[in-house]
Amino acid sequence: MSALPGPTADGGPTAAVGPTADGGALAVVRRGWRALTWYVTGVLGESDYPRYVAHLRRVHPDAAVPTVREYWRDRYAAQDANPGARCC
Repeated sequence: MSALPGPTADGGPTAAVGPTADGGALAVVRRGWRALTWYVTGVLGESDYPRYVAHLRRVHPDAAVPTVREYWRDRYAAQDANPGARCC
């Protein structure tokens, strides 16, 4: 038995399978680019502030939301005070 799809009941071909099924190679490239962008922004910490603000508003609705500059200043100060397991 073959795992590949056969013709439909009327004898016509089945829908495309693989990279072309959802719009072609360009869709695959776009999906890959979005994944790479998501990974790089996560590694660089670009999404940290918006995630922190969402947490702050959800868990501590009465707390003042710091500016981006205040957030990063406090974060770097905390990292310098408690270096943990980092190399530098």
